[in-house]
Amino acid sequence: MEAKIETSQAKRRRIPVPAQVVIVWIGVYLFLKFVIKPPLPSSLILMYMTMTSVGLGIYVSIYEDTLQGFMGPIVDFLRGDPLRARPWRAARWAVLVLVPFMAGISTYQKLTPSAAPPIDQRVIHPAPPREFAQLYSPIPHTPENIMAGKGLFIAYCSPCHGIKLDGKGPQYKGFDPPPANFVDVGTIAQLQESYLFWRISTGGVGLPVEGQPWKSAMPRWETRIAPENIWKIIMFEYEGSGHVPRTWE
Repeated sequence: MEAKIETSQAKRRRIPVPAQVVIVWIGVYLFLKFVIKPPLPSSLILMYMTMTSVGLGIYVSIYEDTLQGFMGPIVDFLRGDPLRARPWRAARWAVLVLVPFMAGISTYQKLTPSAAPPIDQRVIHPAPPREFAQLYSPIPHTPENIMAGKGLFIAYCSPCHGIKLDGKGPQYKGFDPPPANFVDVGTIAQLQESYLFWRISTGGVGLPVEGQPWKSAMPRWETRIAPENIWKIIMFEYEGSGHVPRTWE
């Protein structure tokens, strides 16, 4: 009886343990991705694949011989087997080339703008939090304050939004979505001053869920610009774009 058990275990061990792990992992992924209908969302597939990885980790580490069978080929690959120097060297060179290549492809795909519509509906101008909704500028609308706002805008905002307030500053091509064009009637002309104060103060990290899946890259300026200076910047943005703030009336 023991001989039969040992024979069955030997047959099962003909497939190296790392290969078993890879086969099971890929098999589970292909099943979740292409077999189950309707298709599962990527977040659910990620959750199942995490559970699969944990299960495979337990399988590999529960017995000493299985752990050695899993780690042995990996250690030999990293160290290099003197008796099989040429195959290991070729494999290491392949990994050395493929890993940066795949990382480059992944980075390129993430940064390249896509023409595909977003999966979720996005609200371009989400409602500000209650503490910002009824704010009004405490700064007098004077030429001096407008000029001060212009200087602050050039220093902090023009690299992205442009000196002409058209959203085409020197760095605008590096962002997706692009910086807002304040000259366009569909941006600040449709908004209250309180909204601009909220967006400038909290930046992209302050956007609620309905502002996704695209998030603004604007910094959280409340950590670097005093509130009265933010109001001056807003004053110049309206003055320079030729618009007036929208009011609740």
